[in-house]
Amino acid sequence: MNWIVLKALNELYQKGEVRKNETLLKSGELSFLINSLNVISDERRNLVAIDGYAKVYENKYRDRFNLYLEFLNDNGLLKPQTRFEESDIQILMKIKSWREEGTLEELRAQIISSDESLRGVSLMFFKHEKYLDDKTSLIEALKKIIDVAQFSNEKDQQYIYRLEVDNPMVIVLCENVDFLTKPNKPRLHGIELWYAGGKNVDKLRYADHRGLPIYYSCDWDYDGLYIIYPLVKNKIPAIRLLTPDGAARGIIETEHKSLWKQPDQTRQVALSAILEGGQEEKIQELVQKNQWVIEESNSLLTMLNIS
Repeated sequence: MNWIVLKALNELYQKGEVRKNETLLKSGELSFLINSLNVISDERRNLVAIDGYAKVYENKYRDRFNLYLEFLNDNGLLKPQTRFEESDIQILMKIKSWREEGTLEELRAQIISSDESLRGVSLMFFKHEKYLDDKTSLIEALKKIIDVAQFSNEKDQQYIYRLEVDNPMVIVLCENVDFLTKPNKPRLHGIELWYAGGKNVDKLRYADHRGLPIYYSCDWDYDGLYIIYPLVKNKIPAIRLLTPDGAARGIIETEHKSLWKQPDQTRQVALSAILEGGQEEKIQELVQKNQWVIEESNSLLTMLNIS
């Protein structure tokens, strides 16, 4: 659902009707409210709120709308052409909270010093490296929230981002950037964190882990396990996969895009050869239940057996 739809739902609540447009006509959310819940009437030119709509809006949408409205207003992002997806607003809010907590500063400094590419930044914070392509308003919002002047036009991320510690005891290479924004516990326990950028692993051939134990933390889904981890293992043979301790979540209910599928024999053999005790059984359990484990739901300390 995007901001245009959320605004329309609020206008329906405030005024009782809203003029139809192409975005609203394509909205699955509005279709559900019209055809399944029967709380909105689809008239010739307008959508009209009918009995039951106010209660549905108050229960499901009002708090979200007001939260996003305040955030967009406070950060100068509310314009007539604003049409961010709800998930985009949530990501911008998360990045803003990291800045306010001071946990984004090291990553921000590295983004600036390495002249990070737009696609590299897209891969850090959004669904994939091409997500920000042609999304001018979202790019400008991201630059404003992170407080950077520009992103490079280069397409490939060339740098490994590091959360360095005083006396490193172990290195964890992370598929996603989230752990690098929470520096206190890793630093307290000598855990140096790396982020290379999902599938963008070619740069790892130049990485020196200085003889320290090195582990891989990732989403336990098809892409993370069958595609990315074998590529990482090929570049850093000493690396070992961490077993997640976070709660598994349904792929369908979370609208996750990395779906389990039957890997070809080459992929299956390649992954089986680099798994350790209990990991293959864990994967099969996730496949059978159509679930996955989100990387940031795990505890680094638990996965590393650090008390």
